[in-house]
Amino acid sequence: MKTRSEKLKRLVAVQRHLERIAESELAEIASQRGLLSETITSVVDAMGSAHPLHRMFSGYYGSQLGRLVQKDQMLLGIQEVHEARIAKERAKGDRLEESMMDARLMEEREAADAQILDLIDQYVAGHAPASGKVERR
Repeated sequence: MKTRSEKLKRLVAVQRHLERIAESELAEIASQRGLLSETITSVVDAMGSAHPLHRMFSGYYGSQLGRLVQKDQMLLGIQEVHEARIAKERAKGDRLEESMMDARLMEEREAADAQILDLIDQYVAGHAPASGKVERR
């Protein structure tokens, strides 16, 4: 049978795993935003270029830039949600870890109390007369 602290230890491990998953998802979103930022920079450079080919596509570049900025705003919102999720998962993990430590302390105290009671029982049993009669000298 598992003790409460062992069960909580397992929950802490699961919670920390969920936290790492959320961090991984946040890293993926940040990576996507980085690539998107590079694309936006390329489109802005193309729009400002003096090359005649780029001037022909300036309307297309403008609409493309609008879509890219909109996508960046969407990814920013998702990133903020993931950051909040990480904070929430980390707080849950911290609370579970504190509960686990408290449970472990309680179990250690109970074990120490049981040992003391066993020692007292052994002491009393070793010094008690074998029968109910008390010998008098």
